[in-house]
Amino acid sequence: MNKQDLIGEVADAAGLSKTDAGKAVDAVLDGITHALKKGDEVRLVGFGTFLVSRRAASTGRNPRTGEPIEIKASAQPKFKPGKGLKDAVN
Repeated sequence: MNKQDLIGEVADAAGLSKTDAGKAVDAVLDGITHALKKGDEVRLVGFGTFLVSRRAASTGRNPRTGEPIEIKASAQPKFKPGKGLKDAVN
């Protein structure tokens, strides 16, 4: 499923036009992105939790040359599925 398919599903389920459903999906994704940028978690009970995990700087190796390289510290978005989502999938 891609974003357009999701917008179609939301439009059908909520009885909205595809334009309005697209705005709703974009607003939800923007809200989640904004919260993660601030370092907050987004918990959707029964669905899951979006959070930011901090990855420390480290030293890696270039696979072609074997030369050591520095890997910068970074923030990685993560998703932990909730019980309701796990049960629905299994």
